Amino acid sequence: MAAASNMKRNYHVFLSFRGIDVRHNFFSHLYVALDQKGIHTFFDSEELRKGEEISPTLMRAIEDSRIAIIIFSENYASSPWCLEEVVKIMECKEQSGLIVFPVFYKVEPREVRRGRKSYGRAMAKLESKFGKDSEKVKRWKKALFEAGSLSGYEANLIQCIVKELLIRLDRTPLHVAKYPVGIDPRVEELISLSQKESVDDDDVLMIGLWGLGGIGKTTIAKALFNAIERQFHGCSFLAQVRETSKSSNGLVALQKTLLSEILSQRDLTVNCIDRGINLIRERLCCRKVLLVLDDVDQSNQLNALAGEGNWFGKGSRIIITSRDKHLLTCHSKHFVYEVHTLEFNEALDLFCRHAFPNSERVEIRRNLIYRVVQYASCLPLALEVLGSFLRGREESAWESTLHKLSKLPEQTINEDIVNQECGNDPRKRSRLWLFEDFQDILCANTEMNAVKAIILDLPRPKEITINPNTFSNMKMLKVLILLKVHISSEDPIRLPNELRYLKWHNASNLEFGFGPKKLKRLDVQGSHIRQLGGNFQNFMRLKSIKFSECNSLASVPDLSCAPNLDSLNFDGCKNLVEVHQSIGCLENLKFLCLDGCPNLSIFPNLLKTKSLQILGLSSCSKLEKFPDILGKMGHLKFLKLQETAIKELPVSIENLVSVNKIELAFCENLARLPSSIYRLKNLQTLSIENCSNLVMFPKSMKDSTDPGADMVFQNLYCLILNGCNLLEVEFLESSSSFPKLDFLNLSNNKFTHLPTSINKYNNLSYLVVRKCKQLQEIPKLPPNLFYLEANNCKSLQKLPNLSGRSFKKLTVELSSCSELLHKGVNFANASLLEMKEVDIIQSGREMPEWIHLCSEESASFMIPQDLYEKFLGLAICVVLASKDRKKVVPTCKVNIFVNCQKVFEHTRYLLHASESDIMWLCYYPLSELIEVSELLQNDWIHIRVGIKASKGRLKKYGFRLICEQPEDDMRVVFPAPSADISKLEYLWKDFGEYYSTDTMEEDSSIESYESNEEESSSSPLAKKIRSS
Repeated sequence: MAAASNMKRNYHVFLSFRGIDVRHNFFSHLYVALDQKGIHTFFDSEELRKGEEISPTLMRAIEDSRIAIIIFSENYASSPWCLEEVVKIMECKEQSGLIVFPVFYKVEPREVRRGRKSYGRAMAKLESKFGKDSEKVKRWKKALFEAGSLSGYEANLIQCIVKELLIRLDRTPLHVAKYPVGIDPRVEELISLSQKESVDDDDVLMIGLWGLGGIGKTTIAKALFNAIERQFHGCSFLAQVRETSKSSNGLVALQKTLLSEILSQRDLTVNCIDRGINLIRERLCCRKVLLVLDDVDQSNQLNALAGEGNWFGKGSRIIITSRDKHLLTCHSKHFVYEVHTLEFNEALDLFCRHAFPNSERVEIRRNLIYRVVQYASCLPLALEVLGSFLRGREESAWESTLHKLSKLPEQTINEDIVNQECGNDPRKRSRLWLFEDFQDILCANTEMNAVKAIILDLPRPKEITINPNTFSNMKMLKVLILLKVHISSEDPIRLPNELRYLKWHNASNLEFGFGPKKLKRLDVQGSHIRQLGGNFQNFMRLKSIKFSECNSLASVPDLSCAPNLDSLNFDGCKNLVEVHQSIGCLENLKFLCLDGCPNLSIFPNLLKTKSLQILGLSSCSKLEKFPDILGKMGHLKFLKLQETAIKELPVSIENLVSVNKIELAFCENLARLPSSIYRLKNLQTLSIENCSNLVMFPKSMKDSTDPGADMVFQNLYCLILNGCNLLEVEFLESSSSFPKLDFLNLSNNKFTHLPTSINKYNNLSYLVVRKCKQLQEIPKLPPNLFYLEANNCKSLQKLPNLSGRSFKKLTVELSSCSELLHKGVNFANASLLEMKEVDIIQSGREMPEWIHLCSEESASFMIPQDLYEKFLGLAICVVLASKDRKKVVPTCKVNIFVNCQKVFEHTRYLLHASESDIMWLCYYPLSELIEVSELLQNDWIHIRVGIKASKGRLKKYGFRLICEQPEDDMRVVFPAPSADISKLEYLWKDFGEYYSTDTMEEDSSIESYESNEEESSSSPLAKKIRSS
């Protein structure tokens, strides 16, 4: 199974098309676009086709492709060759996981799916040629129906197709192992166990893999990931969680990686663990995901990345590997799989593959091979290390190695070799890693020229006292790594001149006024150092400094004598007050991090570090001034200024010519931004949140370099101005200033109106105006808007007229908009046209009065023929109880049947912050329910709507038919539960008189309507309709 998932594919994409329709236009443009992105594409030459049977070469090409694109055009179905390609493509989709993308070029999906227009004519000719009951024709029809039912693309969206293909191609299988011996049976066993554990396919399973280090947990997890990842909507494999989470922002980085990989979004912002948890829950709760957390050793890692199964959508699988069985038992709610060592034959096979690659054989006695495998205890990692070490060695070397291993069973091979070359004198060894050896040399006050590296990473902290000259006496010492080692000394500890790399966390008494002239990397995170000396004159070669969380450090000295510095990290230095002016002039500096320094108030006045790529000043709550930028900085990509006291940005901010992301959250003193910010041509994301003194955003000005043009954000696609107390948003009046804007968040501001020009933002997909409590009206919306959120807009009274807009789908959230709910959302006046959907979640238990209340969880009604062409769609309203909101996300499932056939099914997860009841109001257009041409085939249409909500949550439910004219909305007939549909035709003759007379009580033919709907017909809306 693991081997199958790693099957070599010769092509990225197979293109199936009809040349006479698309070869010289759409096809050529698509092929060029794919080729430019490096996508290896196969297509056949249609002129070379002979006969009607597809060639074996084409069959193999389809099998050897990862993705197939079928371009359905007008004459596609007239070619038996093309039809055979579709059959083969759909077979490969089912059998080998081939990904299929249909593209509809000047045809509708329904024509392909149901054999209409040119497809109907083509199939009729083929039926007359091969026979209507021909198995070949049946296969063609079946394949066309299945392919036409897949989600596809319009032919003009070439770049969207290429972008989606690149996302899919990025999901390449993980490398499992050079020799995956014994992996497949264990993967198959895991899949079988998970299927038994899962009662329902929608269950979320959390599976633990437990075993010793090196036993193969990660390898099995990779193989399982490759075997099943195509079943999920998003996948992420987080390797080395234990190691990554050790760094200060390690868990945040893992959260960001998880979200980025599953959502295919690279520019997600995760500021802290708690925000990351909320993002995972909110963004993934409706998505079926596959997540692997590899090498977990702490519960806080699980709590941050996969705290509960309900964080993820139905059918998700969470796989966790760990050496700690108790940790997995507490967290993995379903089962923990113990990974055992390999069987002896498997272990022997794996070892021999590493020791004797490519069938190379050295004359080694079989008993020696068996002894090595037994020594390795059949652990895959030990077998790999020993096999690689012994590869190509003579039999005498094997015997010597086994002899050494038997004497020191707990030491690695490399450690043993070092010890053997120096006897028992640690002062003569080149490397020291044992604490006992280190202790032996502590009191020595003589030179030890043999020691080149000391690496101590203790399981628990230890404190020792040493001579201040201990390290300086090691004249050849180049690497010094001390973790969990607390050393005390009466005098400052001196370091040798040859030292290149120093990593000493929690150091307390180092001397930095002089020292290692060749030092390149300095990491003393968490140390108690108070000062760094007057300068760094002896550190000419120094490239990296890390003083994170050094809470005793008050100032950063002159670093001009360290011109090669490329990284400075003072993250979390709580008492750091001053950074020397020289920092702003370091030509080679690429990374400067001062995040989390709340007392920092003195910072360089000028920045001219041409190489700087990342500048972090977040949470420097006393920093009031951002430096002037002297000259253009062409490498800075990310500027973090959250939670600073900065009052304004300088005009010279325009010199950050390459910056693509600026974050300014919680800068409460920020009062103005310069208009020169529009000159940041590469800026993609500008996030300004909770800057309470920022009451206006600058307008675009004339460009001084080009008097005839305005300054514009050429590449800005995300603008967040949340919680800034903006009194007006006039800067949005010029849509040309934001040509690529896709996401706009104006939440929690004080403006009353949006500019009418908002409808000219053609690329805008998301508009968020949450908690704009003075907003009264939303004007005409942009044509490609996908999502509108206006929750808690208390004064909002009017929604836009959607007439003439071409939305494919529009989701609207209007929670707690009390004025709007009282006024009523008039769907008919909004002229919701074909292919628009509306989705509203609202706090409260009262449904709008224009909704027809139903007494049961399903409603059945009939529509007369004269309403067919006036019928626009169906509005449904549901009220759910608020109980157990913290434990389970409320869900509601809608099933719609037309003429006894299910035509629509949709499940909605009703995420909402309020603790009160929830009202969900949705609108489904006619095109989502049934085709108009099918309506015309009948004298009547019978519709049944069924609602299924989370257990015990449904309080009430209703619907309303939406027609072109409001007075037609309630012209439907409700049959009695036992009524025979065939006997209801006589109702239509009296139905037209229903609203013009008061004889309903006398008409026995609609007696059931009176008994079931007496309360509804007396509502104000019903009276209004009847009077009209």
